[in-house]
Amino acid sequence: MAAHAGVSRATVSRVVNGGAGVRAEVREKVRHSVEELGYVPNNAARTLVTRRTGAVAVIIAEPESRVFADPFFAQQLRGISRELAEHDTQLLLMMLEREKDYQRIGRYLSAGHVDGALMFSLHGDDPLPSVAYRTGLPAVFGGRPGWPGAEEDPGLLYVDTDNRNGARQAVAHLQERGRRTIAVINGPLDQTSALDRLHGYCDALGIGVHEADPSLVAQGDFTAEGGERAMARLLDSAPHLDAVFAGNDLMASGALRTLRARGRRVPRDVAVVGYDDLEPAAWAEPPLTTVRQDVEGMGEMMARLLLRRIGLAEEASDAAPPAPVVTPATLVVRESS
Repeated sequence: MAAHAGVSRATVSRVVNGGAGVRAEVREKVRHSVEELGYVPNNAARTLVTRRTGAVAVIIAEPESRVFADPFFAQQLRGISRELAEHDTQLLLMMLEREKDYQRIGRYLSAGHVDGALMFSLHGDDPLPSVAYRTGLPAVFGGRPGWPGAEEDPGLLYVDTDNRNGARQAVAHLQERGRRTIAVINGPLDQTSALDRLHGYCDALGIGVHEADPSLVAQGDFTAEGGERAMARLLDSAPHLDAVFAGNDLMASGALRTLRARGRRVPRDVAVVGYDDLEPAAWAEPPLTTVRQDVEGMGEMMARLLLRRIGLAEEASDAAPPAPVVTPATLVVRESS
C-alpha cells in the first residue's frame, strides 16, 4: 500500500490505525489505495500493536424493558452510534437487569475488550462509576454525577442538559398563562436529572424543595404508566389543581390519559407540560408543550469526549482538554398549555 500510495510505511500505519499528524491530501491518497487494493486489517494483530480494540462499551443502568420502551434511549444511542461510526469504532451495548450484572460488566471491562465506556441513567449509589475506576478505563457519564466526591474530581467527564433551568422555564410558562395551582410529577429522585427538575419547579414557585405542598407533588418513574398513576394521585389529593409539570414526556402522556379518563379538558381545565421534546410529544392529543433537550446531540458529545480522551479522534493542536458539557434547555409551546 505504501508503494501504491507513494508514501512511507509509517504514514500508511498512521492512517490505517487512526493516528494523527497526516495531511488531509496524503490521508486521502492512502484511503484510496486501501479501497483499490481491498486491504482489510487484521484486528487481532492490530490490537496487539496498538493496545486498542476499536470498540466502546455503552452501559445503560436500566433493564431492557425500560430501555426499549423509552424513546429517550433510542435518541441518545443514535447520537452515540453516529459519532463512533465516524471514527470506525464499534458500539457494544450493555444493560442491567439484576444485581449480579455489575460483576459481569466489571469482569468484561477489566478483560480489555473495549477502549472505554459510556455510562448513563445512573441511580444514586450506583456502583458503575467505581467499576469504571477500578478497571482504569476512560469513561464519560451521561447526566450530572451525584455520587460523593464527584464534584471534586478534575478528570471527570459528563454531558448533561440544564435540567433545573428547563424546569424553571416550564413552570414560569404555566404561571404566565394564569395557572395558580401547579402540581409536579417527579422522576426517580435518586437520579440527578429528576432532582434538578424538582428544584427548578420549586425555584419558579419561589420555595425550597422541603416547602413544596405534598398534595401537589407526586412520584413517577419516567414511564407513561407511572405518569398515569401519579396524575390520579394528584387529582385525588388536589382536585382543584389547574396545571401539572411532568418530569418527562412519557409521564406527561400518562397524565393526559388520566385527565381524559377523569373528564378534565386539556388545557382548558388542566394545562400540562412535559420534558424532553421527543417525537411522541408532538403526536400527543393535544400536542404537548415540553422542554427540549438535544438528546441525540448529547449522545454525540458523550462519544466525542470519550474518543478524544482515548486518542481516537483528531483535534486541533490548540484545543482545550476535554471538559464536562452542559447543554441548554428550551421551552417548546404547543396546545397542551
